[in-house]
Amino acid sequence: MKRENIPTFDALMNPLIQALKSLGGSGTIEEIDAKVAEIAGLTDEQLQVLHDPEKSGQTEVEYRLAWTRTYLKKYGVLENSSRGVWALTSKGSQLEKVNPQTVKRFVREQDRLKRDVPGEGEDLEDDVEPSWRNELLAALQAMPPDAFERLTQRILRESGFIQVEVTGRSGDGGIDGKGIMRLGGLLSFHVIFQCKRYKDTVSSSQVRDFRGAMVGRADKGLLITTGNFTRDALQEATRDGAPAIDLIDGDKLIDLLRDLGLGVSVKKVEVEQITIDHDWFLGV
Repeated sequence: MKRENIPTFDALMNPLIQALKSLGGSGTIEEIDAKVAEIAGLTDEQLQVLHDPEKSGQTEVEYRLAWTRTYLKKYGVLENSSRGVWALTSKGSQLEKVNPQTVKRFVREQDRLKRDVPGEGEDLEDDVEPSWRNELLAALQAMPPDAFERLTQRILRESGFIQVEVTGRSGDGGIDGKGIMRLGGLLSFHVIFQCKRYKDTVSSSQVRDFRGAMVGRADKGLLITTGNFTRDALQEATRDGAPAIDLIDGDKLIDLLRDLGLGVSVKKVEVEQITIDHDWFLGV
């Protein structure tokens, strides 16, 4: 599948607006991306194309949708919270659709005036996918399998799990470990987890295989990968009548490590922004 066969970021603007409207006006990136794929009729083949297999597990569709959100936010149609939830603004709620060319002209003119966004023909990847995310993902993918399992153990402990063990026994259905999640000191859930440290996408058959290994041994399953999940895998994980499996892809894993401060330190830097009031000079 060639990237040319995937809709451009501006062609995805109206499907994204429709997706948010169908989701009630707000949604997580995962929810929005899945709904856009449905509305735009994207195939599994299109959804599995990676943007840059050598640097990141991010798919081309995810990369382009990130740019779609960026442009619509600058146009005043979208807003997002620090928790990663995107929503339609009052302006966006009143729109049925936008003219993609108008949005692009507006945003690029604003960016030209601010002198802080690359031009039309430049690679804009760093503005959407910061270099630190690529660097962290590369570090995760370079870890030995047993070290990655221990990292997963640490993440679960930091997230409130107890009695977390790494098993990693061969012939154990791909199960890498188990733990107990306790809620409010009253309820507890036995969880079995599997780690997949690679760049490829995880298929629905792999989710089914994992479920088969966990049935009768735990209340929940947790599948963690540095790659991505296919659309069928996401649907299989929450299929009616089957034990639910929680999925954590590379992007979510990176966010977890940042939030927990594991191997990642965040330093806030104050930036001085200067705005020229042209009307003021005209009135002198």
